[in-house]
Amino acid sequence: MPAYDAAAIAALADERVSRRDRVLPPAFWGRTVAEVLAERPRLSQLPTPLMTLSAPGVRHNVETLARWCAHHGVELAPHGKTTMAPALWAQQLDAGAWAITLANVFHLAIARQFGVRRVLIANSVVSPLQLRWVADELARDPEFEVMVWADSVRTVEIMEAARSAHVGPDARPLDVLVELGAPGGRTGARDFETAQAVASAVAEASTLRLVGVAGYEGAVSSGVDEAALSAVRAFLRDMAELHSRLGKLYDEGVEPIVTAGGSEYFELVAEVLGPIDDARVVLRSGAYISHDDGLYRRVSPLGQSPRTDGEQLVAAMHGWMRITSQPEPGLAIFDAGRRDFPVDQDMPEPQLIRPRSVGEPVLPATGMTVTKLNDQHGYLRFGEEPVVIGDELRVGLSHPCTAFDKWGLIPVVDDPDAADPVVVDLIRTYF
Repeated sequence: MPAYDAAAIAALADERVSRRDRVLPPAFWGRTVAEVLAERPRLSQLPTPLMTLSAPGVRHNVETLARWCAHHGVELAPHGKTTMAPALWAQQLDAGAWAITLANVFHLAIARQFGVRRVLIANSVVSPLQLRWVADELARDPEFEVMVWADSVRTVEIMEAARSAHVGPDARPLDVLVELGAPGGRTGARDFETAQAVASAVAEASTLRLVGVAGYEGAVSSGVDEAALSAVRAFLRDMAELHSRLGKLYDEGVEPIVTAGGSEYFELVAEVLGPIDDARVVLRSGAYISHDDGLYRRVSPLGQSPRTDGEQLVAAMHGWMRITSQPEPGLAIFDAGRRDFPVDQDMPEPQLIRPRSVGEPVLPATGMTVTKLNDQHGYLRFGEEPVVIGDELRVGLSHPCTAFDKWGLIPVVDDPDAADPVVVDLIRTYF
């Protein structure tokens, strides 16, 4: 059974672009994506501000983590909320991803639109309306698999009540993972006693099925020093212990799942959970597909200071903006702001100045710093390197999860370091 609907992905090329797609100039409005790409437009033909993806960079990252997971004996269910781009999910599934992880039922509806067959919802679902819709999807498509989380008996009671009033006795059960958390963290049962009570409630429910243990170690710590790594290991050991305690509650024939692993500590997940031999260990890393020039460059196990074996990931997303004002010496204002690029972790990092005219070399953005972003403007401080109105600047971005959501259509270029890159794809997002 295919992991997704390839025809639905291919049909994205037939969608027409419009004034809502701010990455394209009016000359392209009304054409299909395929018609735009057939002209092989260059970056110089697109307006600023702009975010692009690097085709070779995305491909490298997808293949790199797929090889890493295969080498370490763990599965990958990348968190699709990072990109909300079904075409990118398809690349990840083609590279061997076991499933796609999503955050809520709206995300699930997008996945179902594109025929994604197996989905982890890394959250509890307690809306009766949504639970009924999920039940209908399970009934409509026998090949569709979905798993949700629960961290309290009350959550289980709500799911069971909503489903038992809507489905018959022969309906497929909804698969549930018990979520373990940690004091001061986000969601998740705070102790074994609570988690085991949740598991027992799931096992006793008539319309639910217990299928494993879930957790998010990124809520336990955010550093990469030894104290932080030790805290993450301890949490993962607790997850393994919980799985061991739940063994008798799994239905016969169920292959349990133990899932953790954002984009910061996946090497520890493989280290601690990988040896479990009676469950499928699944990573949920999402940001790796584009990596970045900030947060994940610093903290990823395959970042600038690798903590594990394997090739390093590369930054595959970039921002482009144009200098529009030089109101005082050493200060330039550009045409991009917080509505265009993320600032929740780091400011954009100046990298290159595109040539003023075709044929000139790309210039390094030496001695330049982005110091502030308004809604639609940014502040560039510079030294001796000349900056003039009209110059176009490439920046590195930090934190993919707050970069992709600002763009409904994202150009993919063949070489972001070229003087005038060629646009080879247009990626549609669904936020």
